[in-house]
Amino acid sequence: MLRPAYPIETERLTLRPFRTGDLEGLYAYQSLPEVARFLYWEPRDLEESRAFLREKMSASTVEKEGDWLVLAVVWRETGDLIGEVNLQWRSREHRQGEIGYIFNPAYHGKGFATEAAEVVLRLGFEGLDLHRVCGRLDGRNAASARVLERLGMRREAHLVQNEIVKGEWSDEVVYAMLRHEWDARPTV
Repeated sequence: MLRPAYPIETERLTLRPFRTGDLEGLYAYQSLPEVARFLYWEPRDLEESRAFLREKMSASTVEKEGDWLVLAVVWRETGDLIGEVNLQWRSREHRQGEIGYIFNPAYHGKGFATEAAEVVLRLGFEGLDLHRVCGRLDGRNAASARVLERLGMRREAHLVQNEIVKGEWSDEVVYAMLRHEWDARPTV
């Protein structure tokens, strides 16, 4: 079980559970075609973002296998919601997890995704005592791959045309890190 103490602070960011007032910031990036491009969903309208926000607001603890922790990422300098980071407890028996992140393109290229994703990796390894954490992404998403590489994750697989996403064959790339690699890594 994982119940982080909130808020979680990094050098520049605050990570916390989503709340009702986050709708505008959430919609600002969920409505963009360039954000949805490599994800399973299409750009969302305001009502779809509102429904998704309700789901996100209840994802602040991980109690059982399959649960997702979903945290809002706020840039403290401006107070803006700039994205989200996620951690799923995929397997209790095998101590496996998965991380993910989505950021507003207005904040790309500043290291925010790496800074925030490092927090959920730490929560996975040190909070849930996971053995292995992976990150899966569309093979065309080079920027997301760079985030995982900066975190010290290793590219383990490139699955060629393994699924149809939005009507076209898509490659999937898998990165992973083991607990002993986390413990031995240089800090990001």
